[in-house]
Amino acid sequence: MKTPFDFSQKTVLVTGASMGIGEVFARELARRGAKVVLIARSRDRLEKLARELPGAEFLVEDLAAPGAARRVFEAVSARGLLPDLLVNNAGFGTHGRFDELALDIQREAIDLNVGALVELTHLCLPALEQRQGGVINIASTAGLRPRPGLTWYNGSKGAVIVTSKSMAAELGPENIRVNCINPVFNPDTGLAAEFAGGPVDEERRARFRATIPLGRFSTALDVANAALYLASDEAAFISGTCIEVDGARCV
Repeated sequence: MKTPFDFSQKTVLVTGASMGIGEVFARELARRGAKVVLIARSRDRLEKLARELPGAEFLVEDLAAPGAARRVFEAVSARGLLPDLLVNNAGFGTHGRFDELALDIQREAIDLNVGALVELTHLCLPALEQRQGGVINIASTAGLRPRPGLTWYNGSKGAVIVTSKSMAAELGPENIRVNCINPVFNPDTGLAAEFAGGPVDEERRARFRATIPLGRFSTALDVANAALYLASDEAAFISGTCIEVDGARCV
């Protein structure tokens, strides 16, 4: 009898895998037998994580850079690591009024959060179709209930949500499932200060926490657990959905 949430014989590409949600999800996948390919900008973090995960491999790449998605695809192809599952987790955002942020910063949010996601998914489609695989895109509650000071991040994550649903509708006939996850703000991630517009002190933590009815922030494991379900065979008929891992965030 097959063990639930068994990812043995599966190859999974995880972008933004060096920390936070990407790192924890990669660990959970590896613990369940997956061959995990870690993709991120930080060589030191990736090397350390790869040593800790049986059979894991890594690629150092900034997916916001021109041509990066194709370089990743060519590298995994050369290593015989074409995916059963693609996890588009890499993301970028910074705080500030949309009309005051430098244009190159605004473009980076769009290029990474949307552009790289679309390009890498497009390149992986033949492998995903052959394996009847899937895609999980990490968006954000910001794409549904935007906060001030994050216009380009909000907009890019809103695009990820709608793009995920559209991809699911178009790719369903090829038996490729596409789903999306919206995590709520987590003050303990490396980008928390960027999103919050300054150091995440107790006052800021209390203000953000007050918007979450369950009374606590999400953790990377909360998000990884949702992703594990969506990635698993147990979710074989789940596609085009977007799970909000947000403790019922209301504002």
